[in-house]
Amino acid sequence: MKHGPLSRRTFLAAVGATAVAGCASNKTTSPIPVTSPEPGAIPADTTSASEGFNSLWIPPLLEGTTFDLTLAPSTATLLGGKDASTISYNGAPMWGPTLLMKKGDTVTVNVTNGLDEETTAHWHGVHLPAEMDGGPHQVIAAGATWSPTWTVKNNAATYWYHPHAHELTWPQLSKGAGGFIIVQDDDEAALALPRTYGVDDIPLVLTSRTFDGDAQIIAKTIYGDYLLANGTLNAEAHMPAQIVRFRMLNAEVERAYTIGFADDRTFWVIGTDGGLLNESAEVTRLTMVPGERYEIVVDLGSDAVGAVVTMQSFNGGYSLGYPGAEPNESGDFGSLLNNKTFDVLRLLVIDATADGVKSLPTSLANNALWSAADATNERTLSITASGPGAPFTFDVNDQLFSMDRIDQTVVLDTVEAWTITNNFIFGHSFHIHDVQFAIVERSSGPVPAHEQGWKDTFYIPVNEKVTFVAKFDDYASSEHPFMYHCHMANHEDEGLMGQFLVVDKA
Repeated sequence: MKHGPLSRRTFLAAVGATAVAGCASNKTTSPIPVTSPEPGAIPADTTSASEGFNSLWIPPLLEGTTFDLTLAPSTATLLGGKDASTISYNGAPMWGPTLLMKKGDTVTVNVTNGLDEETTAHWHGVHLPAEMDGGPHQVIAAGATWSPTWTVKNNAATYWYHPHAHELTWPQLSKGAGGFIIVQDDDEAALALPRTYGVDDIPLVLTSRTFDGDAQIIAKTIYGDYLLANGTLNAEAHMPAQIVRFRMLNAEVERAYTIGFADDRTFWVIGTDGGLLNESAEVTRLTMVPGERYEIVVDLGSDAVGAVVTMQSFNGGYSLGYPGAEPNESGDFGSLLNNKTFDVLRLLVIDATADGVKSLPTSLANNALWSAADATNERTLSITASGPGAPFTFDVNDQLFSMDRIDQTVVLDTVEAWTITNNFIFGHSFHIHDVQFAIVERSSGPVPAHEQGWKDTFYIPVNEKVTFVAKFDDYASSEHPFMYHCHMANHEDEGLMGQFLVVDKA
């Protein structure tokens, strides 16, 4: 059972801005132009926060073609200066280092499991062989090391890694395990975009957590009571007076975030899960479901030095279901953040950098997205639930997930249209491994401009249908499956998941 919520006022301590030791080697011989601090460094202008706020922790940046990650128990200073038990990569308080990769490089990641239970390491959004995917079948036993190798074929974008062991994803993710992957390519590097990591190019992962009376994280809550930005409570970032970029990731168990700013200023979506949009999409609100990433830019060039700009989540008005859960603070779905607008990140404006970006490119990419007409095969999936009991058991096409059953078989190099129908009482976050797809139809209306890019995760509301088109290319295996599932971690662990093979043509 969930313990009673603790007062928000007791949260005065932050995750420390401690440099995290990580290993990377074999740097690329011709690196993409990028400005970054030394690995593990935190930009000096974010090391002190205003009274009542805590400096946003920036994950250390590892560059290269060989990376070492160790998932192990750790601690984070969170509630009233007390240490909370977490799990993280490479000794971080929570989360882990950001892995910077270049398209075309062959990379190896040595993942060591320092836990006393099994885990996996899934490379979310990354196109790679199924046996390297890190899904439920690629188990890393306690004390073991797994070393997948692949050639980076993805476009420049923000991806991430996280545990994916069946029935352990929810608790391990809740305790803090995860990290960013940034892929860069020559096309993105040629654009005038913010890319000084930790200065005007900020990775920002959003989660919420609930704590017990001993200030420990309750690992299997659904909606947390307190917002964590990069594992930081009451976070503040010092941002230069220019165009700045946020690589947004919702790594929640179940909550969606509807992102905007307290002054309702316009900002721009420049990238989706799998790459840049063809053109930036102007918005004042952006809803993100678990697993989704968006790259956004906001113009602080007209804000005075010392001004405060507050990023918020506008989660008011959500009823029982999703996103936002029931509009109260109690019960299994209860949270102090439910049905409210709450602060995500306080931006304190500082002097512009010498080479700051002042305007956005008119064109960002030249994506030739798949259309419905390109598909040579169609599939239909439905999301249901097997009963109103507690806990719910979730099904895809009336079947709970089984490690021993292949649900779909796709022929290599086929372009397919998948239609997902949500017949359950609340919305879901749908994710498929292996591919980046184009959303071609929503039954609720036109596909919004900010979704008209490469995607691997999307929101599917109650009683709606979403159709996407993808090409299943490069990798085939008759033995190793990929997954598709709800990315709400509790639903995934409870069985709302299926698996598919990509096989060679007969």
